[in-house]
Amino acid sequence: MRGPNSCCRVSSAASWRRALRSFPWQSLEAKLRDSSDSELLRDILQKTVKHPVCVKHPPSVKYARCFLSELIKKHEAVHTEPLDELYEALAETLMAEESPHGHRSYLLPSGGSVTLSESTAIISHGTTGLVTWDAALYLAEWAIENPAAFTDRTVLELGSGAGLTGLAICKMCRPRAYIFSDCHSRVLEQLRGNVLLNGLSLEADITANLDSPRVTVAQLDWDVTTVRQLSAFQPDVVIAADVLYCPEAIVSLVGVLRRLAACREHQRAPEVYVAFTVRNPETCQLFTTELGRAGIRWEAEPRHDQKLFPYEEHLEMAILNLTL
Repeated sequence: MRGPNSCCRVSSAASWRRALRSFPWQSLEAKLRDSSDSELLRDILQKTVKHPVCVKHPPSVKYARCFLSELIKKHEAVHTEPLDELYEALAETLMAEESPHGHRSYLLPSGGSVTLSESTAIISHGTTGLVTWDAALYLAEWAIENPAAFTDRTVLELGSGAGLTGLAICKMCRPRAYIFSDCHSRVLEQLRGNVLLNGLSLEADITANLDSPRVTVAQLDWDVTTVRQLSAFQPDVVIAADVLYCPEAIVSLVGVLRRLAACREHQRAPEVYVAFTVRNPETCQLFTTELGRAGIRWEAEPRHDQKLFPYEEHLEMAILNLTL
C-alpha cells in the first residue's frame, strides 16, 4: 500500500463488525437451540480464542472482547445456565491492555496458517498498508486455486502491505523466489517481521531453508524506480492487490508496469495479475483507460469459487490479467 486510502470511509469499528459478521452466527443459533449441553460452545472456544495459534499470537483485545460478548449473547438467548469458561475468557480480555497492534491468523487448506501482525487502526503512520484488505484475501484464494501460475517462478508483488497474499503464495504455491515490495518504511518493517513470524527466512539469512522460496523485502517507490532497478528483480510474475485507491496511484502503477515491460526487451515479459475491490466504478474505468494509453492489454479472470478467508461476500472483486 502506498498511502492513505482517500476513497475509503471505513472506521476501525466497522472493520471489527465486518470480521464478526463473517462468523456463522445464524447456524450457531440453530445448533445452540438443538444442543442440550455446553460442549458445542466449549468446542467453539477451543477453535477460536483458545486455539493454539490464537494463544501464541493473540488477536486484538477489542476484537476478542466483541467476539466473546456476541458469543455470550447467543448462549444466554437459548440457555439459562451460564458457561463459566465463556465468562472467564471474557474476563481475561477485559483485564488485558489494548495495544495498537494485534494478530490475524488465516488457516490454509494444507492445515498450516498465515499469521500477521497488523495495526488495529485502518490508517496508521500515514498509511493504509498496515492492515489486510479484501482484495488481498481474494487474490490469495485465487493463487491457491491456481498454484501453477507461481510454482518455480520468481514473483514480484507491488504494494505488499501486511503481506497476506505473498505469505499464502510462499506457503501454498512453491515459488522459486518471492519479492515483497512497498515504499513506506513502517510497512517494510512490519513486512519483514511478518515474513519471519511465518517461519520464512529473508534472503540474507544464511540459515534459510533450501526448501522455501528465496524471500526479499524491497523498498520500491513507483514514481522514482528505474528500468535498471526493476530489471534486477527479473520477475516471471507480478501481482498487486487493492492498490487502485486514487487517480495518482493508478497513474504511478501504470508507469511502473510500463517500465517492467521495458525490462525484458529480448525476453518474455512477466505475467501480471492485479486484484481490486470495485468500490468506485470511475476509479476502475480510469485504470483500464490508462492501461489502454500505455498499450497494455487486459482481460478479467473468471470469478473463483474457493472461499477460504473472511470478507464481505457481496463485495464485487476482480482480477485483471495484464499483457505487457
